[in-house]
Amino acid sequence: MNYDAAVRYLLSLGRELAAPTQAAAAKFDLENITVLSERLGRPDRAYPSAHIAGTNGKGSTAAFLESILRHAGFHAGLNTSPHLEKINERIRVDGAEISDSDFADTLTRIQSVIEELLAAGKLRAHPTYFECVTAMAFQYFADARVDFGVFEVGLGGRLDATNILTPAVSLISRIDFDHENFLGHSLREIAAEKAGILKKGVPVVVAQQRPEGREVILRRAQELGCPVVEVPLAYRVDHESMTNGCVRAQITEISTGWSATLALPLPGRFQLGNAVNAVAAARMLAARGYRITGDAIEQGIAAAVWPGRLESLQSRPDIYVDGAHNPGAARELAAFWEENFAGRKIFLLYGALRDKAVDEIAGLLFPHAAEVVFTEPRTSRAISAAQLSEIAAHHAERSSVIADAEQALDYLVSKARPEDAIFVTGSLYLVGQLRHYWKQRAQVAAG
Repeated sequence: MNYDAAVRYLLSLGRELAAPTQAAAAKFDLENITVLSERLGRPDRAYPSAHIAGTNGKGSTAAFLESILRHAGFHAGLNTSPHLEKINERIRVDGAEISDSDFADTLTRIQSVIEELLAAGKLRAHPTYFECVTAMAFQYFADARVDFGVFEVGLGGRLDATNILTPAVSLISRIDFDHENFLGHSLREIAAEKAGILKKGVPVVVAQQRPEGREVILRRAQELGCPVVEVPLAYRVDHESMTNGCVRAQITEISTGWSATLALPLPGRFQLGNAVNAVAAARMLAARGYRITGDAIEQGIAAAVWPGRLESLQSRPDIYVDGAHNPGAARELAAFWEENFAGRKIFLLYGALRDKAVDEIAGLLFPHAAEVVFTEPRTSRAISAAQLSEIAAHHAERSSVIADAEQALDYLVSKARPEDAIFVTGSLYLVGQLRHYWKQRAQVAAG
């Protein structure tokens, strides 16, 4: 099949976050992805890997770690989700997205294997959208002969399709409330799902956690004999400063005295924690024989790219897109405003999906905004702009409803003065949609 047919085939399987509900009756475990990977020859075992779970920061951590590995000379693969504009973003080698032709060829091969397994009765159900894309990443990295693969968990951890990996190192970023209908309604339950990625004897990097989540993770690590590096206990941060919203700091590994200066390219003080998580994983790999120098760590952090998270689209007025879709991310965005936009007028363009904690997020963000415009991303999972207004407008000093997201952004651009700021947030679908629109708008303006 060609690229367009490949994308249509994947979309015919249903949207990925609907997959657990759809699949629950037939199977909600790792059977499908295991059977498929076995038939492919276990491509996930063709290279060492890092496996990253968590609620907030796991994508940024993955991007930082992959950049470190690349600057250390590794031929590195990166598998993340979701994508912002194009599905190819999920599968990268040496920083480059999988090409349309390689995407189509890889999925054609996997589809053929799926049909064979279904005909033989070896699969109880057709693999989901996410299972297929995960299998594609495993296979493409093997075909590309990567030296190392970095994998971000899609949802949860224990039952995520990526969890057939036996990695060289596991990481668990900050845990907070999100996807409670799938993962549980307490931090302990959510942490147990995230800790499901731990494997016997595999070292794990644990980011700063709330006490109840930390307790669950450490208990599971102890049961499996996993060496643990708790980042807040293992690293000290000194000489921290901020320029244009980006942090620069010296970090020291307390046990050895090793230190590095990190100059983060990604805005937000919270990104320092994600960067140190990645450094801790790199140092853990270095201690096990991987050639990762201090220079590679510093250069990799400085060169990391992770779009859609406090990403600046333009200045005067400042326009940022940020996928703050859960309360933890909303707190980070509010802190960014307080530190970098105090006294400035903020206009907020907000759209959300139906499974999100809208009222709590609105309570954290809306009081900071001079005006909130409710909109909706183009996905069947979106809450309508009108319904969003009914749920959350009471948190805003001033609000309006413009269902068409592109029109809503144009409205705010026409209204904002050069010294003001516009933030697009609430959904990564909305971020991807308007990021794409802004590029097109700039191309038209340039003639």
